[in-house]
Amino acid sequence: MAPEKMIRMANQIATFFKTQPGTDQSDKVAAHLRDFWEPGMRQRLKDYIAANGASELDDIVVQAAKQL
Repeated sequence: MAPEKMIRMANQIATFFKTQPGTDQSDKVAAHLRDFWEPGMRQRLKDYIAANGASELDDIVVQAAKQL
């Protein structure tokens, strides 16, 4: 998967969970990633954050990735 697509998908997930009540959005994003993304996709996300920083990713995605 191209990094651009991964970034777009992850940010869309964060955008959705921002609309949900509560303050545990990063927990919900992490749970969604565990439930619906393959292990390799989750690892690519973490590797991307480690290598490129997180400037293109929503802060909630970065927080969620730390929980994976």
